[in-house]
Amino acid sequence: MKLSNLPLLNRVHPEGHRWVLGLSLAAVIFFLLGWGWLWKLCLLLAIFTGSFFRDPVRYPPFREGTIVSPADGRILSVTQVEGPLHSGMNESTKVSIFMSVFNVHVNRAPVAGRVLEVHYKPGKFFSANLDKAAEENERNLVVMEDEQGRRIAFMQIAGLIARRIVCFVGPDDTLAKGERFGLIRFGSRVDLYLPLECEIDISVGQHVKAGETIIAYLPNVG
Repeated sequence: MKLSNLPLLNRVHPEGHRWVLGLSLAAVIFFLLGWGWLWKLCLLLAIFTGSFFRDPVRYPPFREGTIVSPADGRILSVTQVEGPLHSGMNESTKVSIFMSVFNVHVNRAPVAGRVLEVHYKPGKFFSANLDKAAEENERNLVVMEDEQGRRIAFMQIAGLIARRIVCFVGPDDTLAKGERFGLIRFGSRVDLYLPLECEIDISVGQHVKAGETIIAYLPNVG
């Protein structure tokens, strides 16, 4: 039987299966040994881990030209910056999204298109809501080209507690809008880089959902 077929795990991302099962097994063992506080602690950790790795179904908007959020969380800032290194983008609009440990941490593609490049860079682990996190923390940059040939980039950034960035895609992979492309463990951030001509449709402090909340609109081409 596949682990994903177990009722306990069918809404938990596969990256979290071993954590939930391991902690649940430890809780059972400690309960049978009569170690009261340890089994309760392991049970609580199993519940928390299952919640952290939850992977709900999302329904991206059908409207053409929409860019959806790549992450669940809160909008930290919307600024005009130079495109990140290796992105091939010039001046762009950067939307920073902070994910707390209570948010869903599965990341999703903001548009449909083809992956051009993926660049991983090791680094430090400052709190993800700090400006220097984007420059100094461990991070992973994904550059995509949409169906109209426009570049969009997004960067997974590890946080103070996060210690692993997971990315499922590589160059030449194609993604549907809202399709899962990775996750970050235990608190983190995603920066989304958009062409300047995009019409931004969110505000600082707003809470967004990966794959569903519209971040911006791309202008029509043709």
